[in-house]
Amino acid sequence: MSKSGIAAVLSFLIPGVGQLYNGAFLRCIFWLIVTPGLWIGSGGWLGWVCHVISAYTAYQYAKRAGAGA
Repeated sequence: MSKSGIAAVLSFLIPGVGQLYNGAFLRCIFWLIVTPGLWIGSGGWLGWVCHVISAYTAYQYAKRAGAGA
């Protein structure tokens, strides 16, 4: 599996971990704080949205980082 695929899976499971895997520490902190807040605040509905968005952004970040290397 590619680095971008691993980042996406990690962020889908726990939003922010894929960003940490990519080395984007501040993005990691953002997702680790925002996602639980939205899970609690919306009764779970927006939590799933955060999981998907976090996975997508981790994937795209890893792809861009790999293309620049």
